[in-house]
Amino acid sequence: MSRPAVSPDLVEAVRVRLARTGAEPSAAQVAAALRAERAVLGDAEVLAVARALRADLIGAGPLEPLLAEPDVTDVLVNGARDVWVDAGDGLRRTSVVFPGDDDVRRLAQRLAAAAGRRLDDACPYVDARLPGGVRLHAILPPVASEGTCLSLRLPPRRSFTLEELVPGQGAAAIRAMIVSRLAFLVTGGTGTGKTTLLSAMLSLASPRERLLLVEDSSELRPIHPHVVRLETRPSNLEGAGGVGLRDLVRQALRMRPDRLVVGEVRGAEVVDLLAALNTGHDGGCGTLHANNPADVPARLEALACAAGMTREAVHSQIAAALDAVIHVVRDPGGGRRRVAEICLLEREPSGLVRVVPALTFPAQGAPHPGPALATLITRAPNTPRPP
Repeated sequence: MSRPAVSPDLVEAVRVRLARTGAEPSAAQVAAALRAERAVLGDAEVLAVARALRADLIGAGPLEPLLAEPDVTDVLVNGARDVWVDAGDGLRRTSVVFPGDDDVRRLAQRLAAAAGRRLDDACPYVDARLPGGVRLHAILPPVASEGTCLSLRLPPRRSFTLEELVPGQGAAAIRAMIVSRLAFLVTGGTGTGKTTLLSAMLSLASPRERLLLVEDSSELRPIHPHVVRLETRPSNLEGAGGVGLRDLVRQALRMRPDRLVVGEVRGAEVVDLLAALNTGHDGGCGTLHANNPADVPARLEALACAAGMTREAVHSQIAAALDAVIHVVRDPGGGRRRVAEICLLEREPSGLVRVVPALTFPAQGAPHPGPALATLITRAPNTPRPP
C-alpha cells in the first residue's frame, strides 16, 4: 500500500513549529501543529507527516525506507541528489533525493551526534558506529567537493549457516578445521562477506567453548551459547578515554577465552594476537583485508613491523601461530560472494612464510585440490578429498 503524498513545505512548516515549542513529533502534536498551520488533513496524512518528521528529527530522514529494506547492506549518499544502495547484487541508484546539501549536512551531523562524535568545519569527517550497529562515515565540503557524503553500512540482519555460504565440500573442509581447532584468518577485499562467513564458522564451535570477540564495532553474530563481546571506544573531544583493539586483545587474554577472535586485524593488535596464538590459545581467528591469499604474509608483516617487530620475528610468529587462510571474493559486477580458496601457511627454508593452496573453488564446478591438501587433511582429519 502506498503512503499518502504530503507537501515537503508543509512538513517543514510543522517541523519548525514543533522545534520552537520543543514538542516531540507524535501524531497528536503533529495534528495540533497542522491545525495551527490551517491545514486540514485526514488521519492517514497526519500519520505520514508524523513519520516524515520522526525520520527527519530522530531517524535517517529520506534514507529510512532504504535502511528498512531487508537485503540492503550499504546506503551511500554522494550529495543531495545522488543516493545509492547495495542489496547484495551490486550498487544501484535510487530515486531518493534531498532538498539540498544543507539537509544532507544536517542529517550527517545529527547521526554523528547520536554516535557521540563531532562533525563540523573544524572536524569535517567522522567514522563511528550508531546505536543499533550501523557503521557511519561522513565527510563535509569542501573536503568532499561535490557535496556532503554519507556512507552507512548495516549489520547483518540474520545469521547464515555455513552451508548457505559455502558449497558442499568447502563447507565440510571448513567444518573439519573448526572441529580440529586450527587457527585461521578469513581474508578478502571490502564487501566480500568476511564477517558473515566468520560468524557462520564460529557458530560451529563447541557449545562448551567460550568465545571472546574483540571488534571495532560489534558485527559478528555467531549462533553460540557462550559469547563475550569487547568493543573499542573512541577518544572523547579532549582526546582522552579511548580504548583500542590492542588494549582489548590484552584484556581478552585474561578472561579465559577458549577462542580469541579479532573481528578485523588492521593494526598493532596483530602483535598481541600472534603472541596469544603462540601461547596455547589455539582455535583463534579473525579477518584481514587482502586482495589474494599470497598477499597475507606481506600484509601481516607490514602491520607487525609498524608496531615494532622485525621482519624475521614476524614470520617466525606467523609460522607458529597461524594454520590457514580462507579467502573470499565477490564475483565481477557486484555478483555473489563466495569462498575462493583454502590455503595453509608454510615456512620456507629462508625463514619467510608463504601461502600454499589446499583447495581452490572456481565460480562453477568442483573444487580443485592443491599441493597443501595432504597437510590440511593431516591437521583436520575430516577434510574431504575432491573427486
